[in-house]
Amino acid sequence: MTTVPDIFRILPEVILTLTGVLIMLLDAAMTPASPRRPLGWVAAFGTTAALWASLWQLSLPSGTAFFSTVQTDAFSVFFHVLICGIVLVALLLSLDTLPHGQHHKGEYFALMTFGAVGMCLMTSAIELLVVFIALEISSISTYVLAGYRKNTGKGPEAAIKYFLLGSFATGFLLYGVAMIFGATGTTQINDLAALIPVAPSHSLVIIAFALLMVGILFKVSAAPFHVWTPDVYEGAPSPVVALMSTAPKAAAFALLIRILYGAFPTLHSIWMPLMWAVAILSMTVGNLAALRQENVKRMLAYSSIAHAGYLLAAFAGVGTTGIAAAAFYTAAYAAMNVGIFAVVTVVSGYEEKLPLIGDFRGLLYRAPLLGSLMLFFLVSLIGIPFTGGFFGKFYSFTTASQGGAVWLPLIGMLNSGLAAAYYLKLVVSVAQAPKAGTPETAKPTIGVAVGAALALTAAATLVLGIAPSQVLSAAKASAETFATTISAIK
Repeated sequence: MTTVPDIFRILPEVILTLTGVLIMLLDAAMTPASPRRPLGWVAAFGTTAALWASLWQLSLPSGTAFFSTVQTDAFSVFFHVLICGIVLVALLLSLDTLPHGQHHKGEYFALMTFGAVGMCLMTSAIELLVVFIALEISSISTYVLAGYRKNTGKGPEAAIKYFLLGSFATGFLLYGVAMIFGATGTTQINDLAALIPVAPSHSLVIIAFALLMVGILFKVSAAPFHVWTPDVYEGAPSPVVALMSTAPKAAAFALLIRILYGAFPTLHSIWMPLMWAVAILSMTVGNLAALRQENVKRMLAYSSIAHAGYLLAAFAGVGTTGIAAAAFYTAAYAAMNVGIFAVVTVVSGYEEKLPLIGDFRGLLYRAPLLGSLMLFFLVSLIGIPFTGGFFGKFYSFTTASQGGAVWLPLIGMLNSGLAAAYYLKLVVSVAQAPKAGTPETAKPTIGVAVGAALALTAAATLVLGIAPSQVLSAAKASAETFATTISAIK
């Protein structure tokens, strides 16, 4: 049997790290007056290389590295590709929308790549202390990026709120890691499934599990750990929101799957009702709050909370089907959510002078392409057939009903109908003719990089709605990673 060098197991993370370091060195060597836009292309090329390195890892046999702290398998590759794809689109979106005179742009691109390092590492880590380090790498980058618009009061406010609440949630996670070590004597995720049933103190295991869930559910902005989401989304630049509303959540959902099915399958009877309750609460709270919003970004923030609930419904599935449905929904949501934030970025601009739903009135007439794309992404978020959003909800609700939770899909469908109300409010505004006498606003311009970002997200949303078989097959292959531990549930 051929031995795989350890470095190959973390090759995407290595490429992203080297890209970030190169950007920082180039930025320091440039004069203050030099444009930093080329650094964005360096970040984009490095992220593309990391994506291809992730795909190349499929040719490697599944295995661990660095003293069994990271694992390369179909599951980690699926989420590596997804995260690198999201980061690439966010970088392309930033290239044409950040102000040309922004002298900190080099730091911006470096932080995006360093954040991607943490997110990717989080999906492949099988040692809880490495998980904590990866979470910190990802979180610190997004904390800074959230406050990137320092010339507005909302930017620093968003960063401070995110930092304080995020640090508090990370503390819960670290306490959980400490307690699970005290209960079992290990922090290896792959070993916990066998050690937890024979742990001397079962109550300590339950407490540790609860603390771990607080930290992870905060990262996916599931209710009741969602209070940071609307303020942070509103204050952060739209390209950053496109990233932080999808990539960190994808990494956190991957971590949640690995912990629930890889470490705590024997506590299935405890965590399954908990996931159901959080799913219902997230759907309901997110949709009810979104109904009252007039600010587009705040509406989409509450919408993301509801979508976290739709995804968590998949955890009611039997065996590997629930994992596959959750992975597929993560990919579908990432495509359509990054896409709609790309449109919001182009229309509102970096300073976000058009933040309200009413400000988007007549977009279909002012900029037909952008208006059509926004309608398309909104239709996908609603869950209309032939879009990624429809199949994401279909697979999630189907697996939940197959798992015996028939009422969970019913609640989900009722919430989808509720969500249609606020999505259609924006649809009507976009499709309405401009008011007579309204002064004409400048037509939004679409650069090459933004055009590529819009094309990639629209194509992904469409393909996932028309021909989802390949992505679903990849999601099922990733779920097979947990086939052994899932047998403990049965």
